[in-house]
Amino acid sequence: MNTPPETSTSVLPDSLCYLNGEFGPLRDAKVSVLDRGFIFGDGVYEVLPAYGGKIFRFEQHMARLERSLGELRITNPLSSEAWLAIARRLIQALMESTGAVNQLVYIQVTRGVAVRDHVMPPGLRPTVFVMAGDMKLATPEQRQLGVSCVSADDFRWQKAHIKSTSLLGAVLARQISADADAVETVMFRDGFLSEAAASNVWVVKNGVVMGPPKDHLVLEGIRFDLIEDLCREQGIPFELRRIGRTEVQDADELMLSSATKEVLPITMLDGQPVGHGAQRGRPGPVYERLYAGYQRAKAAQSI
Repeated sequence: MNTPPETSTSVLPDSLCYLNGEFGPLRDAKVSVLDRGFIFGDGVYEVLPAYGGKIFRFEQHMARLERSLGELRITNPLSSEAWLAIARRLIQALMESTGAVNQLVYIQVTRGVAVRDHVMPPGLRPTVFVMAGDMKLATPEQRQLGVSCVSADDFRWQKAHIKSTSLLGAVLARQISADADAVETVMFRDGFLSEAAASNVWVVKNGVVMGPPKDHLVLEGIRFDLIEDLCREQGIPFELRRIGRTEVQDADELMLSSATKEVLPITMLDGQPVGHGAQRGRPGPVYERLYAGYQRAKAAQSI
């Protein structure tokens, strides 16, 4: 049977990847259909940003990978040194083949291959997969004008603190904003801010940067501690607490943070401009200070 052109492996990247101890072309990488990551989404992932060949906040990403694996009772199959060596080889290979300067390194670990059964079988060899790709950063226009977002109820499960490959809830949430031609979906659980589909959300009011608490209802993004560090460096008050929907709607500034967005201003939410007075619907001064600090941190904290 002929493979339709749109599903042909020839359209997939031929960049180098790592799978279960071996390097090879990404388009040729294969795993068993009985891999529990395929059957159940029984695995975790990490995404490491790299600028000019250097990985940003590598140790923090490794710590979160360890936490997520621990929640799933999967032993980390590699040391930090081994993860770093793999990532560096893939980054260098992509730079040489495509010239990509800024990259994302995707790491995925699943429980492994077993006969389908919901119970976690002991003693499996985890499936380890790593690939690198070009990182698409926010555009100059988005930084100058900000971005539009929509809001929705957070209908995902209550273990959002695990960076799980079970991302159907995030896919459905992100599609809400895609259908509205918006950049992200800002979500609320029981009337309180949780996070966006693929980003953390920050609220600025009276000069204070606020975010939701670190608990099981949000994924603690690597930028959580980074935003706090940047605020401390610049004397900006920082607070983590439950934030109601009306507080978000009345914010002076709203921001997204993620590996690709870094820090990005939300200037429209549900069709309404964010902010007050002359600053209404425009990126605010706190965003500008945090973004500048973020750029300095990239230069200082990459390996």
